[in-house]
Amino acid sequence: MNDIRLIDLHMHTTISDGTDSPAELLEKARGIGLEMFSVADHDAIKAGLIIQEILKEGDPVFINGVEFSCRDEEGKYHILGYGYDPEAPSIRHLIEKGHSFRMEKLNARLDFLKTEFGFVFPQDELDKLYKLDNPGKPHIGNLMVKYGYADTKNNAIHNYINKLRIANKHLRPEEAIEGILGGRGIPVLAHPISGDGDQLILGLELELRIKRLLNFGIKGLEVFYFGYTPKMRDELIKYAERYNLYVTAGSDYHGDNKMIDMGDTGLDEVDELPEGMQRFIGMFC
Repeated sequence: MNDIRLIDLHMHTTISDGTDSPAELLEKARGIGLEMFSVADHDAIKAGLIIQEILKEGDPVFINGVEFSCRDEEGKYHILGYGYDPEAPSIRHLIEKGHSFRMEKLNARLDFLKTEFGFVFPQDELDKLYKLDNPGKPHIGNLMVKYGYADTKNNAIHNYINKLRIANKHLRPEEAIEGILGGRGIPVLAHPISGDGDQLILGLELELRIKRLLNFGIKGLEVFYFGYTPKMRDELIKYAERYNLYVTAGSDYHGDNKMIDMGDTGLDEVDELPEGMQRFIGMFC
């Protein structure tokens, strides 16, 4: 099955900040003919557990996935984990810690909107918000639109929510990588060229970042990603080959929360899969 080509290993569901439920995402994956897929919700693995229960014979190959938001003195990283044991204590620890950080940020943002702008929400709406697995800025933004505090979710985030400057707590990259490895998973650097905001990381800076994560045990690079140009992909493939890393492909699909189509990874633009991707596929097929 190493001739698999229709792959999307980076998608989000309602368990984090996507708009498709796990079942809806699976149905869409079937509909567009994906052959291999994963859900990489932020700091959450629940969607994968749900999908595993409803997979049918003939469905695409499914791989457990997760995405951890990390930061250290050198910057911001998103670390993907694939093929881990969801019951592993190291994975559960990362999930619990990442979730606790997200809930702290939720409280701080709601307090900020109330004190700075007078934005308040009915208690029943707040109860629903707190019952979400991983509530974040998109959920607050949608609530602001619903109650007339902003005209769009993006405006709510950029013009109000992002005005709050807090010392966010994050997992450290070495912590996430160690936890994924402890769960017998494969840690992969998500969208390696993308830094904070519109920042692009290329050339020597990119290689130094990869080498630094190699010291922590990173095993792969997300080379094929929505919006990456052939030149960007070629640079990442060069580093994957140089350091014997796996290669993955993911769209970062969020349903209606981002203008990205499922399966839009750029993988269809290449004639031959990189060796690192062939090795990755071979681990699961």
